[in-house]
Amino acid sequence: MIQFQPVTLRSKAWIDPIVQAENSRSADFNFGNIYIWDKHYKQLVCRFEERMITKLRYEGKSTFVFPIGSGPLCPAIEAAREYADFKGYPFTLRGITQENRVLLEKEYPGGFSFSEDTVNADYIYDIEKLSTYAGKALHSKKNHCNRFEAEYSWKFMPISRELIPYCLDMLSEWSEDNSERLDPSIAFEHDAIIRAFAAYEDLGLFGGVLVANGSIMGFTLGELTCRDTFDVHFEKAVATVNGAYPMVCRELSRLVKSTYPDVLFMNREDDMGFESLRRSKESYKPEYLLKKYTARWNYD
Repeated sequence: MIQFQPVTLRSKAWIDPIVQAENSRSADFNFGNIYIWDKHYKQLVCRFEERMITKLRYEGKSTFVFPIGSGPLCPAIEAAREYADFKGYPFTLRGITQENRVLLEKEYPGGFSFSEDTVNADYIYDIEKLSTYAGKALHSKKNHCNRFEAEYSWKFMPISRELIPYCLDMLSEWSEDNSERLDPSIAFEHDAIIRAFAAYEDLGLFGGVLVANGSIMGFTLGELTCRDTFDVHFEKAVATVNGAYPMVCRELSRLVKSTYPDVLFMNREDDMGFESLRRSKESYKPEYLLKKYTARWNYD
């Protein structure tokens, strides 16, 4: 039977090649997200041939993630199903992309029932559009940036170890200022950001800091999730400063474009089911939503 292990920084050495082989735009599969959200999802991982089987807790229940990687899929599915049977809980797979669903339906015709997880869909954007805000649809974002640039002396710098303490100070202020309007689950995001900054270099994260009139107005960070897509894990800005959020988004897109010329898309992740976050992400005009599904085993 398969043996799971906790996610540690040492896991990155064997997980990264598997993530690269999957080459998915999904935010669920890159090592950074696996590591920084581990406290919330209590993830365990197992290498199975050329694939990775991930077990986690979601809404209090044990479940698995689609076994990403390369090579035959069925042996990994069977290994995970055997484990679920041994533990005595239903066999489910989460984070299923449309490509994953096609593979499962091909290998197990009628074997799984699929339900769409609308709150977990990733918002995918054209990096060129985010880096310019050109066109009528994004005209208001451009106007906010123009106003910001007229009112402030500003610069956008790559995150460095020296800047991280100032970002953490801003995060504390942001959390305090927004505590009354935020869902209590936002505490998990706060923990994930702390974890990301603590291992920033080891995780290979990349991001930037917006400084205006000598103060940090925002920061953002993420990582490559596949060859043509950059995954934005976090984006924070001073909400009371007009244009701060559009500036952070635009400047990161420009920085990513110059650093990773092959990147065509920005994945700004899901809206967690929050209406305000959904409206915000929609206002940046995504190219499409990367749908996610849960697959439930039917054969028992």
